Amino acid sequence: MERKRKLELATDFYQLSVSNVYESKGFKDRQAVFDVFIRRNPFEGGYSVFAGLEQVIEYINNLRFDEEDIKLLKENHPELTEGFLEYLRNFKFTGEIYSMEEGEIFFPSEPVLRVKTNLIEAQLIETAILAIINHQSLIATKASRIVSAAGTYAPVLDFGLRRAHGTEAGLYGSRACIIGGCVGTSNVEVEYGWDTVSMGTISHAFIMAFDSELEAFRAYAKHNPDNLILLADTYDTLNSGVRNAIKVFTEERDAGRLKGKYGIRLDSGDLTYLSVKAREMFDEAGFESAIISASNDLDEYIISDLRNQGAKIGMYGVGTKMITADGTSALGGVYKLAAIERDGQLSPKIKVSNDPIKITNPGYKKVLRFYDNLTNVAIADLITLNDEEIDETKPLTIYHPVHTWKKRTISNFHVKELLKPIFIDGKQVYNSPKLSQIRENHILARSTFWPEFLRLVNPSEYHVDISDELFDIKKELLASVQK
Repeated sequence: MERKRKLELATDFYQLSVSNVYESKGFKDRQAVFDVFIRRNPFEGGYSVFAGLEQVIEYINNLRFDEEDIKLLKENHPELTEGFLEYLRNFKFTGEIYSMEEGEIFFPSEPVLRVKTNLIEAQLIETAILAIINHQSLIATKASRIVSAAGTYAPVLDFGLRRAHGTEAGLYGSRACIIGGCVGTSNVEVEYGWDTVSMGTISHAFIMAFDSELEAFRAYAKHNPDNLILLADTYDTLNSGVRNAIKVFTEERDAGRLKGKYGIRLDSGDLTYLSVKAREMFDEAGFESAIISASNDLDEYIISDLRNQGAKIGMYGVGTKMITADGTSALGGVYKLAAIERDGQLSPKIKVSNDPIKITNPGYKKVLRFYDNLTNVAIADLITLNDEEIDETKPLTIYHPVHTWKKRTISNFHVKELLKPIFIDGKQVYNSPKLSQIRENHILARSTFWPEFLRLVNPSEYHVDISDELFDIKKELLASVQK
């Protein structure tokens, strides 16, 4: 039996059960505000990268319940009322969504996406939005860290499809890898949806299918003169792989065909030692522009070590540890109620916990980023109520949101509002950039932060504050709960 995805049913059942109660209680038109945010950065890092908005937009635009869905729900869940099922029959998102743009750097507690709509609509879209954003943002963050470790002159390719948690995870994971800074992917399906061309080299099986390594290299060179990256470690990397590669490069050069990208890939062994020796052999043979690429379960820490050890690697192919976000199994993004309509006005709501990190920020909010006018480097972020205005001509004192005795005063700054309108009154008002542009946007965003906030180990904590008005509301709500 062939099964097609039904994303309208890609939700946790409690979204339906509570929405059923909302409809019965007459809450279906009651407006509410929900925030999507994280509580901790993944990988014990200093930042996160936002990704998945394009798929959220597609999901919202296509969200409908057909008669097959209604029949299924009616048969399996008799507690769902006819009134609620009729509501689903006519479902169409009518609300407002604001979001950060893909590739943007963000930090814990900041809303990366804000939903304002009626309670039922807000509940029904929660699970899918979290699944999309949690997955892609986690992998985009991992990719960003790996690309950062590789440095400016050693591009990173995504080789992860075969190790992904399924082909769909591989597809959107590859997209997220490119957002995080990868120059390309081995995943051919990505070509179908976005402006990228898949890349790759050759397999060990290809070489083993021929009577000799040299014969395999020659055959590949004949058909791939512009992408002549040969896998050098099938038998003996230095005594066979590199030497045979030099023979083929020499033949191609003498025939006038060595005009594109050429080199080798190392997929096993001591990558530092092998790359240094291979570099010496290529340079001695007159192939100074030969690329030495490497794969083999790489991540940001191994790549950083390779560079520190003096490895002569000019390109990295990263698979398992990037596509599965090794080190953090899930991003942990949450979707929390921040305000609800009472007597025609939005009333702020707060979730209280004995764990301070789980106490939410109430209200209808926005996120501002402050940049130094002289350096254009990010100074701090501020979460404010949506109607607050910042006077850029005056100094501003900000406080640590928990340890309020920690404060600093900033001046000579300009402000960027991070949440952009995506849907207004149910209509899409934002068009996603091309994938290549999102990648460039992320690289630009990274360049506006000091390195101490981006480093792989023991990063400094970037300053994220809440405004005085928001702090006062939060304090009042906490006091009212504790009475």
